[in-house]
Amino acid sequence: MEDVSNQDQAIELLQQLGLKEYEAKSFVALTRRQQGTAKDISETSEVPRTRVYDAIRVLESKGLVETQHSKPQIFRAVSIDEAINTLQSEYAERTESLRSALSGLEPTDDGESTEATHEVWSISGDMGITSRTQQLIEGATEELILVIGHESIFTDQLAEQLQSAQERDVNVIVGTVDEGLQATIQDTLPGVEVFVSGLDWLSRSPLPDDDTEISRLLLADREAILVSSFTETSADGREHEQGVFGRGFDNGLVAITRRLMATGLLSTNDPETEES
Repeated sequence: MEDVSNQDQAIELLQQLGLKEYEAKSFVALTRRQQGTAKDISETSEVPRTRVYDAIRVLESKGLVETQHSKPQIFRAVSIDEAINTLQSEYAERTESLRSALSGLEPTDDGESTEATHEVWSISGDMGITSRTQQLIEGATEELILVIGHESIFTDQLAEQLQSAQERDVNVIVGTVDEGLQATIQDTLPGVEVFVSGLDWLSRSPLPDDDTEISRLLLADREAILVSSFTETSADGREHEQGVFGRGFDNGLVAITRRLMATGLLSTNDPETEES
């Protein structure tokens, strides 16, 4: 059953990376075999034999399959590492082409173009929220206050981003929900101020029947705010993460947010009291 599950997952992921169904099934079949004819591939993948040749031609053009021109022809998949590198390169090229195409779009004349001084947007899904977090961290020039409400938020990637921000002289302050996570972050980022947040409602709500937890609170350069929450359905997972992103707020709201986020930080290091 595990092999079937892995096979189905591999086929699905290959399709998400741009392969059509028969191409993905044929490649997975060849990966399972050292080599094979069109008949072998058809029997292993349940792809009609007449369609195997079309699929192989596409896979060969992508550098994923090699062909031995014997009678009958014999095919084999490239190594897994080579296949992953090839797909990564193609994906990167496509995304860069997409960037160029989108950047070259002409703006429409519908409506008036106005510069918003205040804006609030909702974001859904871990990938989108993580991407926005990265964008805010990489764009910060003065200060980052990040309160982490769930241990899974603190990844190696996030640690590298925070480290990079600190190295370009951004004041980085990180709050955590417990001392264990505080120690982990402090060991990973020894130059960053890390404190245990006094915001108990990050991990538990005072309201009955509310199992929502806060994932992260991020304030960048006293101007952009990101808050995300989730409903925990397993010991280590975050399901249905939702976020709210805002920028361009008045100083009053920013001051309240900064003080709230710094709850638990020693007063001598409070970002508000330092300015007094």
